[in-house]
Amino acid sequence: MKGLHKFLDEKIAPPFKEGGKLRKFWPMYDALETFAFVPGHTTHKGSHLRDGIDLKRTMFLVIIALIPCLLFGIFNIGHQFDLIVSDSARIAWLGEARMATWFEKFLYGAPLVLPMVIVSYAVGLGIEILFGIINGHSINEGFLVSGMLIPLVMPVDCPLWMVAVGTAFAVVIGKEVFGGTGMNILNVALTARAFMFFAYPTKMSGNNVWFHTGSDTSLGAIAEGKVIDTFTGATPLGILQSPSDKALELLSTNSSAAIEFVTANTAGGYSFDLWNSFMGFIPGSIGSTSVLMCLIGAAILIATGIGSWRIMAWAVVGGALMGGFFNYLGTLEAFADNLYLDIPWYHQLCLGGFAFGVVFMATDPVSAAQTTKGKMWYGLLIGILAILIRTANPAYPEGIMLAILFMNVMAPTIDHYVIEGNIKKRMKRAKLAVA
Repeated sequence: MKGLHKFLDEKIAPPFKEGGKLRKFWPMYDALETFAFVPGHTTHKGSHLRDGIDLKRTMFLVIIALIPCLLFGIFNIGHQFDLIVSDSARIAWLGEARMATWFEKFLYGAPLVLPMVIVSYAVGLGIEILFGIINGHSINEGFLVSGMLIPLVMPVDCPLWMVAVGTAFAVVIGKEVFGGTGMNILNVALTARAFMFFAYPTKMSGNNVWFHTGSDTSLGAIAEGKVIDTFTGATPLGILQSPSDKALELLSTNSSAAIEFVTANTAGGYSFDLWNSFMGFIPGSIGSTSVLMCLIGAAILIATGIGSWRIMAWAVVGGALMGGFFNYLGTLEAFADNLYLDIPWYHQLCLGGFAFGVVFMATDPVSAAQTTKGKMWYGLLIGILAILIRTANPAYPEGIMLAILFMNVMAPTIDHYVIEGNIKKRMKRAKLAVA
């Protein structure tokens, strides 16, 4: 590695340095060099502590924590397709009418997900490089994580051009206008998803966007014909929003039976029971369905000291408290027609993107609260608002995105009052000490 570093410094770097022909492109070279090696420059003002890990390596560890969600998301796309595909398409896909293996499901999902990841990174890093060249500063490292998060919170059939537009909006409007990494007030990936949700609602919500129907698959044998004879699907939260006639019939006599019917007996052969919801064998955004994969990622973030366990833990507490409160309301006659109220609080935490948002979005060190007590309130309110929005607003069955974005805006205010409270306590102690 020393030889490579010396080669870069002596042979590659000179044209990019001051006075060189490629001086304006120095941010591009700097980004590549510092990705492989610790930056060689030092600070000139004040005293700073140097560590063996810099921002790029911190972001790289977050990407490692995201890999389980990415791999499972790729598999789950093939798994959901395998549950609803017609027998004639199975023969074209697998050569015989049988269920696909785990590896075959993974191979089916990979060509659908990886192009989204490539487009996200190409557009986002391209804009970062452009701003770095124009402003003459180092390329920000924050997009290393955002570039992975953006495709993971998208539906499988989201067009690539839409991923590009959403990414460009998030990087330019959500980050660069504030000054780049470390200055943005909103989570970049959630900014992209929020923009796309409101700009292209038919592509980001509804019953059919969470399944790949095979009409544009790269597997030519399947794309030639109709792969699904009849299909109507939705996420578990979407089904609860528009329950079937059978569920409504059960609801009139026994709300618990209605919930059990909806979660365990849905069209297409899939089930939304607690086990499948925890493992992630349900429709949803590419990388956010599996609570188990999110827990693995959380363990990595906490063990490396990158993710705040306080935010994660208190968000779960907030979600559980609000879910339990709604469970109580569900026992009252006045609220008997809302199926969301009857979902057990622990099942609520396994549905939608709650776990993914709490682990990877709410803990964003830039847009989250910074004080210890502030992190507790920040996480608690995210959990409460996520379940509140999901349950109280039938038009928006998933609330974790709006909950985190709202608390991103409120995080500086939370920190302000925490600091003011600490100052007042110290002033009181100082007065007592003088007296």
